[in-house]
Amino acid sequence: MPGKSVGTAVPSAPRGKYSLPKFSKPKAPAGIVYRGDPGMWSWVLHRITGVAIFFFLLVHILDTALVRVSPEAYNAVIGTYKNPIMGLGEVALVAAIGLHALNGLRIILIDFWAWGTKHQKLLQWIVIILWIVLLVGFVPRHLINVFSE
Repeated sequence: MPGKSVGTAVPSAPRGKYSLPKFSKPKAPAGIVYRGDPGMWSWVLHRITGVAIFFFLLVHILDTALVRVSPEAYNAVIGTYKNPIMGLGEVALVAAIGLHALNGLRIILIDFWAWGTKHQKLLQWIVIILWIVLLVGFVPRHLINVFSE
């Protein structure tokens, strides 16, 4: 393969009728270690937000199912959610859902549109800007509601 070093045969003194060449240790190719390109962080954050949303949905389904078992237990659980810590958790949830959704749309554009493949970085910046706009519109209004109660 071009650009890869696979070890080279070093001539050695003959050791008899059939001598084998000695091989030198292959040199590590330069530049193959992934060092944090924005695309890598996008990939990592997409996985993290996906797992976080999954666990939120699991808890949400379980606590909502309590209403069928006991409305009093349901009200008790929902009552524990009405505190500032959970309000900040809701901000994190909206941030995760927003980033996951926008990045998912970016991935769809890259996969199904030839123009998307050529302009991945532009699409990534568009996702970041739209995500920040989403949060700037949501966070102040939500935190006012959380901390004014």
